[in-house]
Amino acid sequence: MRIDSIDLQNFRKLKKTKIELAEKETVFVGANNSGKTSSLDALRIFLTKKIFSTRDFTLDNWIGLNKIGNRWLKEKEISNIDLSVDQFADFIPTLDLWLHVEKNEAHYVLPLIPTLEWKGGRLGIRMRFEPQDVETLYKEFILTQKNKKDLDASRLKLWPDDLWDFLDKKNNLNKLFTVRSYLLNPLNTTPFQPLPISSLPLEQDVLKGLIKVNIINAQRGFSDVGSDTSETSNIRNLSNQLRDYYDKHLNPSDNPTKNDLKALGAINDAKKQFDENLQESFKSALGELAHLNYPGFGNPTISLSSRIDTVESLNHDSSVQYSLSGDNPKLSLPEKYNGLGYQNLISMIFKLIRFRDDWMNVGKKLHEENAEEFQPLHLVIIEEPEAHLHAQVQQVFIKEAYKVLRNHPELGGKKQFHSQLLISTHSNHIAHEIDFTALRYFKRNPRTKGSLSTSTVVNLSTTFGSEDRTTKFAIRYLKTTHSDLFFADAVIIVEGPVERMLVPHFIKNQHNKLSTCYISILEIGGSHAHTLLPLLEQLGIITLIITDIDTIITPGKTKCQPKRASNQITNNDTLKKILSKSKKLDDLYEVKFEKKLHKNHPIRVAFQIPIQVSVNNEALPYTFEDSLVMENKNLFSALPTATGLLQKMILASKESDINNSAKAMYECITAKSVKKAEFALELLYLKEPNVLEVPQYIKEGLVWMEEKLEIKK
Repeated sequence: MRIDSIDLQNFRKLKKTKIELAEKETVFVGANNSGKTSSLDALRIFLTKKIFSTRDFTLDNWIGLNKIGNRWLKEKEISNIDLSVDQFADFIPTLDLWLHVEKNEAHYVLPLIPTLEWKGGRLGIRMRFEPQDVETLYKEFILTQKNKKDLDASRLKLWPDDLWDFLDKKNNLNKLFTVRSYLLNPLNTTPFQPLPISSLPLEQDVLKGLIKVNIINAQRGFSDVGSDTSETSNIRNLSNQLRDYYDKHLNPSDNPTKNDLKALGAINDAKKQFDENLQESFKSALGELAHLNYPGFGNPTISLSSRIDTVESLNHDSSVQYSLSGDNPKLSLPEKYNGLGYQNLISMIFKLIRFRDDWMNVGKKLHEENAEEFQPLHLVIIEEPEAHLHAQVQQVFIKEAYKVLRNHPELGGKKQFHSQLLISTHSNHIAHEIDFTALRYFKRNPRTKGSLSTSTVVNLSTTFGSEDRTTKFAIRYLKTTHSDLFFADAVIIVEGPVERMLVPHFIKNQHNKLSTCYISILEIGGSHAHTLLPLLEQLGIITLIITDIDTIITPGKTKCQPKRASNQITNNDTLKKILSKSKKLDDLYEVKFEKKLHKNHPIRVAFQIPIQVSVNNEALPYTFEDSLVMENKNLFSALPTATGLLQKMILASKESDINNSAKAMYECITAKSVKKAEFALELLYLKEPNVLEVPQYIKEGLVWMEEKLEIKK
């Protein structure tokens, strides 16, 4: 048995979102404020707490809910009021939980089986936060409004303004609303299937005894030696965790076994010796009390008895020590003197061990009389495990976490009981290490005028699950680079190392709005950027592809210096794929700025365009390098002597005739063994990048990206 998917509706910015879970590990990725934490909060609230806030409703849904309240206020006769729950259905938080259950597991899910014809497979339950009794809600709301009206305080703003204000105060929301569950039709594969009007809520909590949920929150607040003690006094550090684990699973005083007799004997002997020592030590002090006739006639005699509690013996700051030398036990430090990253790693791994052993009733818990009913499915949620962790340790953690959850004789590779691990992260190192088919990308939807921001979730198993060459290339490429693509506000794909080094300077110095956003810059070679198009289209992320025009002459596909009216074409597959226009050079030069866009997605290409030198004279650059030099001709011609490609470009820039200058630059750039990266490094060494003019074709693209991100914000 496993959770196959969840459908979330009307919960914060997740207005209508389907999230498919992988069989073992699922990792939520996406830019900041895209809904990752909201999805985990929804699971936590629906499956455990069941306590909501008015802010958990999708904000613009309160417009519809307040309209219900306004209708109630206008109608004088209660008999004309719609008191059904159905009128709330489109506005209230809802979670559809879809399980995959094998036929031999039917005894776990009997209340969820809709018909006797069910033969195993899909089962669904809808949990909905709805009014407990609409008539009661109506009467209490109307009563507060009547009291407000009777006071006749029109000059004052009295509570409540509307239905939202009424439910927001005095915990009215959780007093008058509750989570109810409904069966879903497993044969209906439509997401967010409507409930039949005749649907009745289930009378019992059908998930009790079915799913065990454990959570590691993002804010773990580890003890630090430099912290004020008041800030960390209640922290659940490793010492606390070990003490709880010992009490629940190992304490020899609870349900002792033969293996515990030795420990209990030692405790008893220690107690006896300590009591004798106490009596001897306090003999003098207690004797003084006797002179006061207390204790005395008719009064009990004072004696001292110690209590040695094995659990309490771990209740101190130094109960956990980190040994610095195996040969010398004195060379050790208390837990809080170790780095936060080390504390975090050890603590999270131990929590996973504890979650697993609690679930499997390890040790003493097996003999508890009030042990909870065993759940066949274990869902573990971890928020942002990367906190305080070094990049390499993040990768170690994600590789080992699921193994720890399954490290038990009854688990391992067996399928009788199932574990699912759900992780939200901002770490490209964690995303890089995981199988990409386990990634779920939270995609911020484009905002329309008057609408609030919402998100949907992209199942990247559909993108990375293919065996075609394009998909294999994308996986190999992302595995050799950082996966920050999954967390960026926007992406810039550049042709080579020179653009990779200089474009960040252009952004920092001349495009301040972009510098406040998280821009991922990938060097892939613009002519190969089309291989990432399926992924970029799926993510829906704002993308600028800065590429070269790559002019050639056929037959033979010989590269050549750009020239109008010469039957030259582009050899750039990205331009051909995105523009879907003629590949002739003359036609490309005629493509207007607004037409350099992908038809259906926010993806733009930027390639070299003619540089107008004078009224009747233009230069046609071939690559980024000669475009940069041509648009900064005076600056380059004034540079001091350099070496390599930069020196050749300086000499070319000093040519007075623009055609001769362009030809010289083309020959420099296309020469064998040309070192373009050295060109950029030496340029940065000789000149501040903020004085460089950004090539026009790149400037257009960066301005477009700024505008798109501004709208998105």
